[in-house]
Amino acid sequence: MKEKIIETSIELFDQKGFKETSVQDIVESIGVTKGTFYYYFKSKEELLGDICLTYIEDLVRQQEQILEDPNKDCTAKLYDIVYMLINNIKTQRRSARIFFREMRHLNELHLQEIKAKRRVFRENYQKLIEEGITKREFKNNPNPDMLTFGILGITNWSYYWFNPEGEVSEEKLAEIYVDLILNGIKKSD
Repeated sequence: MKEKIIETSIELFDQKGFKETSVQDIVESIGVTKGTFYYYFKSKEELLGDICLTYIEDLVRQQEQILEDPNKDCTAKLYDIVYMLINNIKTQRRSARIFFREMRHLNELHLQEIKAKRRVFRENYQKLIEEGITKREFKNNPNPDMLTFGILGITNWSYYWFNPEGEVSEEKLAEIYVDLILNGIKKSD
């Protein structure tokens, strides 16, 4: 039942927004009582925190699996992480939108926990960029932190507009992004 509440809430939060969705809306969609909801969650805000935390923990777990692969160089790992984020738009689009759009409704305690996980994700990315610079796979850049934020900006915004069922596949978009990241858009002579 807890999973059903979460799934229904993700759907409703994505459609109507967190503030506009009531606990009553959630329980009516499932056909249960408010008591059932409150058995699993103390509040709607706690439910939102759980949705956001689950989303970011899953991303960190996937990212760390990619980074731990000893058979891939930094460029391949960069592609794999970018692809993983784009692919998650297909599999986790609603959770991603809720994560980025509704996180502002969380109390400070939930927010700190999620920000800590988000920081781990960013730091893992930055370590990869730094390793690629050290191994001379990537250009020497005095600001790997800014590169990391730029890469995150490019990929994270995709969940707003990218249609995985459209004419560009996740693989192709990941290739486009990695090429942009590694080579820019200026034509080389």
